[in-house]
This record gives sequence, structure tokens and C-alpha cells, in this order.
Amino acid sequence: MQNQKIGFIGAGNMGGALARAVRRALPDAEILLSNRRVEKSRALAEEIGGKAAANGEIAEECDTIFLGVKPYLIRPVLEEIAPVLAKRTEQPLIISMAARITLEELESCSGGAPMVRIMPNTPVSIGKGVTLYTLGTSADDSCRDRLLSLLSASGSLIEIAEAQIDAAGVVSGCGPAFVDLFLEALADGAVYCGVPREQAMELAAEMTAGAAALAAESKVHPGVLKDAVCSPGGSTIRGVRKLEQGGLRSAVIEAILASTGKE
Repeated sequence: MQNQKIGFIGAGNMGGALARAVRRALPDAEILLSNRRVEKSRALAEEIGGKAAANGEIAEECDTIFLGVKPYLIRPVLEEIAPVLAKRTEQPLIISMAARITLEELESCSGGAPMVRIMPNTPVSIGKGVTLYTLGTSADDSCRDRLLSLLSASGSLIEIAEAQIDAAGVVSGCGPAFVDLFLEALADGAVYCGVPREQAMELAAEMTAGAAALAAESKVHPGVLKDAVCSPGGSTIRGVRKLEQGGLRSAVIEAILASTGKE
């Protein structure tokens, strides 16, 4: 794995985050990067010790190709590189991170290359992410092993049926934005009560990380964990009452439904 050539077509926020994770996992790998804005791929290449390249060069040389372009660009990109892939004796593993573009759609224009769909989130950039993945029809166990190795420094990887990947991906992928809103609100409340902004943000972030870790590691239902903090007549239960009055849980559910297009 150390001598692999790994390509990223699309070096935006998510593509860049995964490229950084791959570099952490494989410090000696050769990483090729392309982007519609060449200056972005050049900047990322300089940052991580990669090489800015054209799509065709990536298609010709790389053992693994990450597609980090917007969903509407997936088909044009695959159609662009298909003639190059067709000339190869050994097909690369192609990993798409485009939401709502199915494996069937990907495989229809991939020229027979094995495909994997992933749904990463932004915390992969610091090794604390969650990446959902599902294998295509021609992707075997060796493809899974390669994916897990490449993204071993990104955080958790969870295999999931494709039928659930879009809905589950909203929780893991859109969820950080929802949590960030909550973090900002917690900090704003603390600032209103006199806590300095920087300290308020630190407290909110550390508390959220700890509460999430407790829920994940203990496997205890969050309602039980919440009850353990709520003393009778205490400050926490008074705050919970206000959150319920404001419709917090309903608002979060509606946000998930809206992001999945099921509202």
C-alpha cells in the first residue's frame, strides 16, 4: 500500500479533508490532485506533499481514484476519464463521495472499474470523522481492505446497505452543521451570562465531545443519560423544559427529514 498512487478528482472541502487523512495513513504514498480551480489543487498538493495533475493523468496512473466533485459533475467526469480507463490492463478502485448518485449510476459509466460509495463528514480532517461506505457489484473484499487502509486515519468507517446510505449520511454528514448551530447557541447563552466568548466556545465544544463519547461508549440510551443529570427541581430539568417548549427534538427531526428530502 505504501507505493500506491492515489488520485483525487476534486480537491474541495471534503476531497481535501480525505486527502489529508490518506496522507496521515500513508505518508509515503504518491498523491495526485486535480480540481476545476487549479490553484486549489496546487495549494493542497503543496500542503500535503502531493502533485497537481489533470483528470486524465489521474485516470491513467492511479490505483485508487477518489471522486470529490459535486453530484452533477460525476457523470461528466466519469465520461471524460472512461476512454483512459478502457486502455488500462488493471482497473483502479473508484471511490465516489457524491450524495444520491447510486452505484448503479456510477457503474453505468465507469467502464467496469470497481466502485465504492462513501459518505464522509468534515471531522475526517482531524481523524474524528464518520465515513459510511457501500461496495459496488464488482468491488470485492480486497477493495474493502484497501478502503479501510486508505482511510484508517480518518476516524470510524461503517459499512451500510446502499438503501440506507443517503438517510444515514444526513445524520453523519449534515449532522456536524446541526451540532455547530447548537454549539454556537450554547456559547451565546454563556456569553449572555458573562462568560468570555473564547472560554464559552471551549466549554461548549468540550462538553459536547464528552457527552457524545459517553453515549457512544456506554451504549446507554440518551434519555437515561439525560435523566442522570436532571435532579428533581434542579437547574438542568428547568433548562430541559425550555428546550422542550422550544421544540428542540421536533426541530431536529424536521431538519433530518428536510435534508433527506422526505419533509
